[in-house]
Amino acid sequence: MSLLGGTAAAWPLVARGQQAERARRIGVLMELAASDAQARTDIAALQRGLHKLGWLEGSNLGVDYRWAPDDPVLLWKFAKELVQLRPDAIVAGSSPVVGTLLRETRSIPIVFVSISDPIGEGFVASFAHPGGNVTGFTNFESSMTGKWVELLTQIAPNVTRVAFLFNPQAAAGGGSYFLHAVDTAVSTLKVQAVMALVHDDDEIEASFAALAREPGAGAVLLPDIFTAAHYQMVVALAARYHVPTVYPYRFMVERGGLISYGVDVENLFERAATYVDRILKGTNPTALPVQAPTKFELLINQKTAKTLGLTVPYALLAGADEVIE
Repeated sequence: MSLLGGTAAAWPLVARGQQAERARRIGVLMELAASDAQARTDIAALQRGLHKLGWLEGSNLGVDYRWAPDDPVLLWKFAKELVQLRPDAIVAGSSPVVGTLLRETRSIPIVFVSISDPIGEGFVASFAHPGGNVTGFTNFESSMTGKWVELLTQIAPNVTRVAFLFNPQAAAGGGSYFLHAVDTAVSTLKVQAVMALVHDDDEIEASFAALAREPGAGAVLLPDIFTAAHYQMVVALAARYHVPTVYPYRFMVERGGLISYGVDVENLFERAATYVDRILKGTNPTALPVQAPTKFELLINQKTAKTLGLTVPYALLAGADEVIE
């Protein structure tokens, strides 16, 4: 009896040791193509962050990646597939991804990256107390719209009409989240606002063609998963039609855009690894507050400015975090 009792008492310790040593598993669901250069960079940042925290893919961590570029049916299929795999956590790369995942699970922890309005989308109850199985990292505040318009008028003083390009099916609040600040911005800066709703390539090109028909046109590309996936086309059309355009992400300027002001998404993905780490170690997502960005970067592409015939003011150059020559 003593032997049996001692053996039984040891079982929980053995079980705990085996549990600690077992490989953990996470899912990653992105609404971009696997071949998208920036998407790969973001995933590399997530992997780097996990590696720093001791999680080695293929060793003590398994990762299931799914890519669903601009395809709601494929997105739903992969969300369902990942949930059925019962991972310890899922990293979600956009609002549509989180929304789709929540229709499949209310128990598996979800860490979102680069979402603007998680409260308005109904994903969390508050930043301090998310209240469910979702938490993560936001990328923009609604007041950013005013800053983008201000930067546009500084780098292109002749702009009198500003088009806001976004996809209402993908943008936060159908676009309303960012458009709250438009009236104040255009009134203060004495420019006219134009809503350019885009759902496909043809509508993007039609918007720039319409802008170019009259002088004084400029554009602001609002952040959503659709515009992020089609930014290369926007950059090319802005150059072809000579429309000065402000972008929300640095990588868009690194690849030919004129000027950007926003967060470094790569950094957000690396920071997301810290929440994945804590969840894998037993922390409930309700105990992990949603984090807002703390640093914004201003990038200017001097070569693009010259191509558009713009002379960037010295004050703007001096305040830039990076100037691409």
